[in-house]
Amino acid sequence: MKKLPINQNGLNASELVFGCMGLGGSWDSQPIEPEHVKQAHEAVEAALASGINMFDHADIYTLGKAEKVFGQVLKERPGLRDEIIIQSKCGIRFGDKESGLPTRYDFSKSYILDSVDGILSRLGIEHLDILLLHRPDPLMDPSEVGEAFRQLKASGKVRSFGVSNMSAGQMRLLQQHTDEKIIVNQLEMSLHKIGWLDTGVHVNQEAARQNTFPEGTLEYCQMENIQIQSWGSLAKGLYSGKNIENESERVKNTAALVQKLAREKQTTPEAIVLAWLMRHPAGIQPVIGTVNPARIRASADAVNVTLTRDEWYTLYVSSRGVNLP
Repeated sequence: MKKLPINQNGLNASELVFGCMGLGGSWDSQPIEPEHVKQAHEAVEAALASGINMFDHADIYTLGKAEKVFGQVLKERPGLRDEIIIQSKCGIRFGDKESGLPTRYDFSKSYILDSVDGILSRLGIEHLDILLLHRPDPLMDPSEVGEAFRQLKASGKVRSFGVSNMSAGQMRLLQQHTDEKIIVNQLEMSLHKIGWLDTGVHVNQEAARQNTFPEGTLEYCQMENIQIQSWGSLAKGLYSGKNIENESERVKNTAALVQKLAREKQTTPEAIVLAWLMRHPAGIQPVIGTVNPARIRASADAVNVTLTRDEWYTLYVSSRGVNLP
């Protein structure tokens, strides 16, 4: 097992994380059905059998039903809670036509505290191993967030804290106002979404103007021993079986290269895509968003795949569609 930054912060986490966004059925008020519980059991079992012991939630996933159905799995599998690491996120509030309010973000102390109570209730557990702030709130008062963290830690409801989709500057500001170390930053990163790499190689290049990934974020996380988790890691199956008939030549060429490497290494396309992320020295921990047991198992072989430097760069340049500067 690789040395992940998260494990140097007191946790014994797997190299892959199972993302629970697809659990619980549809994103509406329809009730949880028996087939949703069955699906959750099968996905969790596939993850556990593949060596995955970390599970990623958010209070908004299928409008809370993902946490509820996972809580049912925990209830029906006594002892499982003590064997796994559970993290969840809060801070996004959906809008609705009735109130006239838009989707917005809320890092107020009261909202964070209430959100955690809701998360724990839906999951049927006493504490979260990690709480992440989901998306940056422009109205964030960092001292108020720090006080929320203090209360959650003191009450035993949350053991560690992190963020999602935050820049280095935003993390620095928050860290100055809390004694709780930020141990995770979850960001969109994949073989398809490569802005996180282009930011570094486009220094002093005109192409940097078109890249929105915050400069210095990767380096800050590495310097501060913050675990980088990647969401969207499988790029929605672009390179591992999705119909790409209408995609660009760049995507088609990269998918063909992934398939070629999978054959050569006697593994799966999913494993190649994830191993490419994990080859980076930042120690990226991919979040696997599929609930399909076969794809979970196909992803798990990534921990056994090592790409050479030449293989890694060949995939990177193929995804870029143009040569490096």
